[in-house]
Amino acid sequence: MITVKQLVVPASIEDDDADDFIVNVDIHAMAEAEKFGHDELRLTPAEVLLWWQDAASPRSLFGVKVDGELVARAMYTRRIAEPVTCWVAIDVLPSFHNRGIGSALQQRLEQLARSEGRSKLISYVVSAPSAGGARIAAPTGFGSLPADTDESRFLQKHGYRLEQVVRASRLVLPVDAVVEPPADYRLHHWVNTTPPQWLEQMAQLYTRMSTDAPSAGLEAPEDVWTVERVLEEDAAVAAGPRPSLIAVVEHVPTGQLAGYTTLAVPAELDRPVHQHDTLVLREHRGNRLGMLLKVANIAELQRRYPGHPSIITFNAEENRFMLDVNEAVGFVPMGYEGAWRKDL
Repeated sequence: MITVKQLVVPASIEDDDADDFIVNVDIHAMAEAEKFGHDELRLTPAEVLLWWQDAASPRSLFGVKVDGELVARAMYTRRIAEPVTCWVAIDVLPSFHNRGIGSALQQRLEQLARSEGRSKLISYVVSAPSAGGARIAAPTGFGSLPADTDESRFLQKHGYRLEQVVRASRLVLPVDAVVEPPADYRLHHWVNTTPPQWLEQMAQLYTRMSTDAPSAGLEAPEDVWTVERVLEEDAAVAAGPRPSLIAVVEHVPTGQLAGYTTLAVPAELDRPVHQHDTLVLREHRGNRLGMLLKVANIAELQRRYPGHPSIITFNAEENRFMLDVNEAVGFVPMGYEGAWRKDL
């Protein structure tokens, strides 16, 4: 009999009850490494814990143990301000595949969703490479995934449908690129803490990121940010293990921010930097601001934190604007994941 248990999310990695959480991080990292063929995406438990402690997006952790050892984990995320959607993830150690463990975790996640009145499940799953065979095309018309993989079979068996293909890309550092701001635009940089004059506008940009980025048939809900939430996030990141390097571009005639980009920088120089959000507001597109932001923040990274081997980023395949920017900078594909949806 398979028993699914809710696991503790500790207040600190040093706490006595943190063991299961630490193993959960390892299980997820091993699952990704198996499909990507390397472990460059691996985060430390302390880095992951910071993300789990986001009060606006509470997360629940579940696991299955065999002989006292954690062999599978599942994550359930909801947003306080949005009642319909939840985000789920399941990882099972390869040696425990095909034993019904993933299905038991899926059932538990669906039970929780129904108990909260949530009817839409979204899951982002890395796809193992395939030498050929049948493929599942994204309904966006951009990209496809192999059909004959464990994850594709599992997701379809449980009623998920592929909505979007997401490309993972890598940029080898260092790079030598310069882009000058166009007339009427000016760059600003900071680490972790948003300058007071930009707090309200950054809250608006973070909110727009949730609606302006391509979400295909996922129908991603708006994620509303306030000044208070920006301050809380800044404080958490500043206290955490990875500085956030932020570049913004100001439209000088109006004093309005037109876009931003962020890089999360690990302390260890042999680890890659993670590119997080990049957004240019629709009303300012066509001015090469995406290229400007990316290149300017990479230059700032190499000035402040030199020595990292690469930058890794994820983009929807239909987001040709940002992929064109990335490819021009030098990013190359390193793998793909699917964005899958299930309606209860």
